[in-house]
Amino acid sequence: MTKITEQYPVLDVLVIGGGVNGSGIAMDAAGRGLKVLLCEMNDLASATSSSSSKLIHGGLRYLEFYEFRLVREALAERESLLRNAPHIMWPMRFCLPHQPHLRPAWMIRIGLFLYDHLARRELLGASKGIRFDTDSPLVKGIKRGFLYSDGWVDDARLVVLCAKAAAAKGAQIRTRSRCVSAVREGPLWRVCLEDQHSGEQSEYRCRALVNAAGPWVSKVLTQAVGQTVAKQIRMVQGSHIVVPRMNIGEHAYILQNSDGRIVFVIPYEDAFSLIGTTDVDYCGDPSQVTISEQETEYLLAVVNSHFRQHISVSDIVWSFSGVRPLMDDESASAQKASRDYSFELDTPPGAAPLLSVFGGKITTYRKLAEAATDSLCRYFPDAKPAWTKTAVLPGGDFLDQPSLQRQLAGQYPWLPADLLQRWVRTYGTLCRHFLTGCESLESLGDHYGAGLYEQEVRYLVREEWALTVEDILWRRTKLGLRLQYASTTALEHKLAQLLGSRLTTPAEPANP
Repeated sequence: MTKITEQYPVLDVLVIGGGVNGSGIAMDAAGRGLKVLLCEMNDLASATSSSSSKLIHGGLRYLEFYEFRLVREALAERESLLRNAPHIMWPMRFCLPHQPHLRPAWMIRIGLFLYDHLARRELLGASKGIRFDTDSPLVKGIKRGFLYSDGWVDDARLVVLCAKAAAAKGAQIRTRSRCVSAVREGPLWRVCLEDQHSGEQSEYRCRALVNAAGPWVSKVLTQAVGQTVAKQIRMVQGSHIVVPRMNIGEHAYILQNSDGRIVFVIPYEDAFSLIGTTDVDYCGDPSQVTISEQETEYLLAVVNSHFRQHISVSDIVWSFSGVRPLMDDESASAQKASRDYSFELDTPPGAAPLLSVFGGKITTYRKLAEAATDSLCRYFPDAKPAWTKTAVLPGGDFLDQPSLQRQLAGQYPWLPADLLQRWVRTYGTLCRHFLTGCESLESLGDHYGAGLYEQEVRYLVREEWALTVEDILWRRTKLGLRLQYASTTALEHKLAQLLGSRLTTPAEPANP
């Protein structure tokens, strides 16, 4: 049965899509004093935004395609993001082995010089040339290379923290809520949302509608809104594999391949290495994307041509794939398709505006959200100015990870160091929400394995919209890497108890 929701008689902005762009726009708009609702048909960051290479980077290889503005903007955003979220983002050094037959050294030096100087750099070290000794993990034929700096991010947690920031500014966050229809009624939109569990439908009225549905942006336009698509997106599949750790130290590797692509080998969750990504044109339902045998073989071949330690399919402990909704610039290959973003503002005379977001990359999500919200604020003259450039994300109000870990260790000396480290780089100061009042490991409640305790689970359900085992093990945390072969029955029972009649799902990764 449909009911009219009266929490807000009329919303200012309703955002469709709970990925990084939608959550970023909801956060920005709510912080400007607008009445905002964000709806997501699944879980936050359940598609593209949890399937990235987990990097905050300018995109060194985009320089080859002359995308200087995009690289400059992304490089500048690196600094803002690293300052605003020290718990889920941190600097990382990248080692680029030199392969003379692929790119000459002078070309790489010029690219790295531009990378160092296109935008102001305060937190990250400059690039330099290096030589490899006998201790190098690389094959003997690789004698020299380059080091440069970029950043790491827990992509799924970035989305959740943006949603938390939006909620703290008054936004409503509705997960598992699909936009069924959106109809213009003069200066307002009438939007129907359907609860994916109960089937119950609710209607909202809003002054502006944002379509940030990622790979589904065109589908929302044609099926929910009933409009033709002004801009086409190109769906590009990117796949990754995770193997036991290959990285020595904290350096990541960026490997050049003969087809012009690059592959990252990144330290991941302490005991693993993350390898990716591919670039393959994709057709079909984005929710059904999975890594192909050809992609797996491709990633293995690139790594094995560079590292002494060879890996095979049997070494893969997890794989995941995502669909990137890139702007269709008619590039010949998926790898050359632009990672830039744009948005289309549809404003017929006297009618409520519709803003649709196309393309983008995780590094520039804040800038995209700011520009999108700026374009909407012409319809809201009382809106406050842009504010997110220096806005610390929830849990990020501390100096650095070591100092926070020392502080918490002094307050909770009974906490194991590895557990405390995970909480610091997952929650930052938010971990106090489930540590307050605890005096021992036993006071954290039931233990479900790999350092996951009941107090943390309760917090994730209560404050981070977690509803399923998958939400907890693969997006709010990455503990699925350690628990994917273990029984999660006790955790499923706890979620059923906490959520009542709301359904939980098995502990399978979104893209096994």
